Parts: sequence; C-alpha cells; structure tokens
Amino acid sequence: MIIKPAKRTESVQEYYFSKKLKEIDRMNAARMADGLPRIINLGIGSPDGMPPAEAIDSLIECASMPGNHAYQSYIGTPELRKAFASWYSRYYGVTLSPDGEIQPLFGSKEGILLISLAFINEGDKVLVPDPGYPTYTSASRLVGAEIVTYDLKEENGWQPDFDALEKMDLDGVKIMWTNYPNMPTGGRATKELYQKIVDFGLKHNILIVNDNPYSFILNDSPLSILAAKGAKECCLELNSLSKAHNMSGWRIGMVAGAREIIAEVLKVKSQMDSGMFRPMQMAAVKALEQGPGWFKTLNAEYKVRREAAGRIFDLVGARYDKNSSGLFLWGKVSPDNRLLNGTLPEGDGRSLGEMISDIILYEAGVFITPGFIFGKNGRDYIRISLCAKPEVLADAATKIAGII
Repeated sequence: MIIKPAKRTESVQEYYFSKKLKEIDRMNAARMADGLPRIINLGIGSPDGMPPAEAIDSLIECASMPGNHAYQSYIGTPELRKAFASWYSRYYGVTLSPDGEIQPLFGSKEGILLISLAFINEGDKVLVPDPGYPTYTSASRLVGAEIVTYDLKEENGWQPDFDALEKMDLDGVKIMWTNYPNMPTGGRATKELYQKIVDFGLKHNILIVNDNPYSFILNDSPLSILAAKGAKECCLELNSLSKAHNMSGWRIGMVAGAREIIAEVLKVKSQMDSGMFRPMQMAAVKALEQGPGWFKTLNAEYKVRREAAGRIFDLVGARYDKNSSGLFLWGKVSPDNRLLNGTLPEGDGRSLGEMISDIILYEAGVFITPGFIFGKNGRDYIRISLCAKPEVLADAATKIAGII
C-alpha cells in the first residue's frame, strides 16, 4: 500500500455483516455451479416490503420537476422538518420545534458518527450497551473514545441495572447510548425506564442518545425518551423511516433534541454533505403522514413472521420471547443443543451462538446471525431477521430440519 492508514482505523475491523455477506456471495457462486439453491439469508434487518405508495408517487412527481435537482439546505426542507414534528406529536406525544430541534439525516446510522464527532474528544468515555448495535462501539473508537460497556441481561428484561451503573467509575463519561425496542434482543422500554435513564443523565451530566428506529415494529405503544421529564436537557433521539416505513435503502432519518445540541451536530454535518435530494424529502413527508392503519397492516405481517421464526428456534432448540418487539427474534442456545451432537468443539475460540450459526449455515444453507457480534452478553444467543417472507422462513425451517 502506498499510504499508511490513519491510526484510528486500527481500532476497528470491517463490519461483521460486510465480511459475512462477501463469504455468502462466494458460497452462492459455488453452490450455483453445483446446482444447489442459494443461501437463505436471515441475518440482515432490511425490510422487504414496499414503502407507502404515496411516497413513491411523490418521489416520481418531484423528480420530474425542474428546479428540484440542485443542492438543498443543510437543515432539510421546512416541509420535512414540520412533518417530523407532526409525526412526533401524533405518535409520541412530544412537541418539537421544526426550527432548530429537528435535524434530518441520511439515515440514523449517520447520526451516530456525527454525534460522536460533535461531542467526543480523544480519551472521553462512552457508555455502550452489551448487547448492543456494534456501530455505537465502532463510531466511538473512531473518535478515540474509551468504551465502557454496561450490561443488559435477560433476567432484567434487557434493561440497564441502575444500581450497577451507579457503582461504576463514571468520571469522564460524556455519552450513554440506549436503544429500545432493543436491537438485538427485542426488549421493550417503558415510560418508567425512560424517566430513570433521563434522571441518570441529568445526575451525572451525561448526554443520553436514544436510538429509536424500531418503536413501531411489533409494538402497539411507541415511546420516545423525549417525552420524559427533563429529557431535552440531556437527551438526543435518533429515528428513521428505514424500518417502520420499509425505506431502509432511501437513507432518511433524523435526530431531535434541544436547539443548542442540534446546532453542534449541524456544525459537523454541514462539512460533510450538501443536503438531501429534494424529491426524497418530499416523499418522506408523505411517508410520515401515514395513519395508524399503515402500522397495523405492517405489524400483522410481522406477527406472522415472528411465529414462523419461532418455529425455526423450536427446531434448533433455542429459547425465545414469543412477544418480543422489533425486527428480529433473539434466541438463547445451550451447550447441550441437539445440533452439537453432545460434543462442544474445543480450542477454536468461537462462542456457542457462533458454533450453532456456522452449523446451520454450512450444513443447511441458512444464515442466522450469531449473537456474539453484539457483545459478550450475546455469546449464547442467535438472531433471526423478520425481513423474510413467511414462505422463505418456512423453507429455512425445512432445510434446518433436514440436518437435525
């Protein structure tokens, strides 16, 4: 290589799914050459349904209009910011000013890095949930933060143990990442939990960043941490159209919070892009106008898929919550799992969940995500994405049954 990579890249590895999907592509090429079907991928949370028809119609109409193809404002169109504000008022009971308290993003994942760049200095500490979304850790490492994990455990409903948090050395902690309905576990938030988190942030002068893209999925009562008393003093919330509106590839998200905090995020964002394509913003407005019927129809399908995924876990011998929220089903496996034939491989360093995942992938041709990628508390778990049609999940179950 002609140039040496920046030191910050030494702290992170290529994203697990990026590497795994390349491996699956190689496997598929070999399988096709041998006349075998492609791998069934139950790993990624990329919704396979169509976005609202009104959003697609708006995109087409606006894209055909002269004048809509120029650079756009860094803060997003007034129409989009007002639509986000109305959405939060309607579904979360939260009042947000469209002028300063909402910043549209290219998906909420962008926001994780922008917030880290805006507020973290090298050596600052960041509280990251375990298990949790790997990007919280990787973005923090890229800006030189010290990662301090806090445990989420099944026996606590995947909620933080505040007694344990209070006993930790919190000196130098600047940000705490939270995420409910939780990915990967499906654990739900409550109003009481959000108030405890806000009170914790206020007490210790920690910026709470709640990642909230799953709040409508298999969840009849969507909640926002910004509804808690005092939240705007210490909280930001990320949200997105990716999951609840079947628009993951569109990359439309937002961050909301106090005006002065949002202004700091904008300082960074305005250096990195030149505004979102206007037809995309106008289409997002239409998506955000969807009524309760949209989510009712969406969740009726996801309930069928959750049951189908549960049948796979029943076959595999994984224990799971039949009423979990979010876009995934999270199951715990044990050392006596039937797929291991009574023998645990020794010395290869894999977690229990990874062993089970590998057996299912290489013997049945089905990819199920191992839980270790979300932290040490996920080592005995596996995860199924609900972003596959019921017939695909049924086909996966048949293939797995063939190796048991």
